[in-house]
Amino acid sequence: MEQPIFSTRAHVFQIDPTTKKNWVPTSKHAVTVSYFYDSTRNVYRIISLDGSKAIINSTITPNMTFTKTSQKFGQWADSRANTVYGLGFSSENNLLKFAEKFAEFKEAARLAKEKSQEKMELTSTPSQESATGDLQSPLTPESINGTDDERGTTPETPQYLPEPRAEPSQNQLPFSHSSSSINKHWEAELAALKGNNAKLTAALLESTANVKQWKQQLAAYQEEAERLHTRVTELECVSGQMTVIKSQKTELNQTIEELESALKSKEEELERLKEEVESANEFQTQKESLTQKLQETEERNQTLEAQLVELEQRLEGSQLEREAFRKSLRTLLELLDGKIFELTELRDSLARLIEGSSS
Repeated sequence: MEQPIFSTRAHVFQIDPTTKKNWVPTSKHAVTVSYFYDSTRNVYRIISLDGSKAIINSTITPNMTFTKTSQKFGQWADSRANTVYGLGFSSENNLLKFAEKFAEFKEAARLAKEKSQEKMELTSTPSQESATGDLQSPLTPESINGTDDERGTTPETPQYLPEPRAEPSQNQLPFSHSSSSINKHWEAELAALKGNNAKLTAALLESTANVKQWKQQLAAYQEEAERLHTRVTELECVSGQMTVIKSQKTELNQTIEELESALKSKEEELERLKEEVESANEFQTQKESLTQKLQETEERNQTLEAQLVELEQRLEGSQLEREAFRKSLRTLLELLDGKIFELTELRDSLARLIEGSSS
């Protein structure tokens, strides 16, 4: 089971596989980069996910080196992945912390590898000795021809027999018959040993072929197990980061809600501004209409002023004429009054005359 032991955030890059010079960004924004420790395999790995995609899956080995190329950028080469990873940090402090952890886990990986090799040597040495002894035992010279003691006593030829003494011929016949039967016996034993040796050789060759086949199958099983373990690790990493993803999702949902609320308020404000613009356009139209009416009114006012000036002039002339007419009428009244007074006096005189004549 892998557990994250250190995490930071950085922009992830990979070297361009064609040019081997330019950096290609593998994430659009800063992502979480974590160190993971697998207690079952005793290995350290650097893993980073962009959503559900693993953009970094690098196992730390003792021959790896993390190089600081600038104040906020570092890189390391992964021969297994056949690429070079680069990380861009937000500050130099984050870069230094990541580099310290890299060196620490690199040393831990070296010690773990040495311990693993020691355990493998201790466990493999006895089994190798026993297997070697079992496999080689059928092909040793002793198994075919016997030990040195057995070879010394093996009567392959009759030269090891003592020379017969001069005895009657009747004793020589049983001796030659006994020697011939012994030779046939050992020849049969030798043929049986050769047959057993051939069978053991064929069995050894078959075992060797089976061992090669088993090794190939074991390598295939190990490769499949490594692939499945990598997949399980990625899934565990995804599940381990689900909490972080959920919290980020909650924050993003809150941010989206805030942005939607702000957008809604902006849309309402925009609608209000549109209404104000429409009202302003109406006011502008009314203003133009009123301006035109005002111009027409001013023109009419000027015309009326001109007419008023003319009427005033005519009125003034009329007043002068009326004053002259009044003066003429007053003079006429005065003359009329004088004439009436004279007529009155004349009437009175005529009346007196008439009265005087009648008396």
